[in-house]
Amino acid sequence: MQKFGVKKGPVDRRRLSDQDKSDYNGSGAYGERASAVKRVKAYRGDRAYQAKRPQASTPHTPGTGGMGVGLGAQIERNREIGSNKRKSESFRPDMDNIYKDIYS
Repeated sequence: MQKFGVKKGPVDRRRLSDQDKSDYNGSGAYGERASAVKRVKAYRGDRAYQAKRPQASTPHTPGTGGMGVGLGAQIERNREIGSNKRKSESFRPDMDNIYKDIYS
């Protein structure tokens, strides 16, 4: 198993005697070092995947939104609405007492 940049990677057991192999495997040192190499490989694979995957983003169409004309436009719009309301109310007949004909 390759070390993959781990300082203490697993020892090559092919070069050990049978006694040393059994001691090395029985102590759990091989498993610890092999799992360290597996963690490094998984971490590097995840980093490579994250670097190549497309970023989650929302496409923006140019010209939508942005700065409006602001408070001046709102004031002018409210003035126009008010003048239209006063004009439409001027066409209505005067009603002094609406209950006069009903209850008299």
